[in-house]
Amino acid sequence: MKVPRLNRPLVLEAAGATPDGAGGHVREWRVLGTLWGAVEPGRGREVAGIGGALSRVVYKITLRAAPQGAPSRPVAGQRLRDGARIFALLSVTEADADGRYLLCIAEEEIAA
Repeated sequence: MKVPRLNRPLVLEAAGATPDGAGGHVREWRVLGTLWGAVEPGRGREVAGIGGALSRVVYKITLRAAPQGAPSRPVAGQRLRDGARIFALLSVTEADADGRYLLCIAEEEIAA
């Protein structure tokens, strides 16, 4: 495997529920930390969404590996933020046989 160039700081966020004061909950994202990664765009497509079309692009994001269960290891359902851009994590697995890097498959949604 070619050594990836981890040149982008990505903020790892996890969803949480906060009471809204009316018996329900509000979904909030809390910051878990910053990870350095390499972001590679994949294929894109247009899909129908509520209120109009959405452009969906799948990204491959490579990060330095972390042990299973470590708070610094992302899991599906979390997200990575790069400034105003948000990448929803669909899957996370080891990128190489030595377990030095993680490969995250993520999707970015942009309203068209």
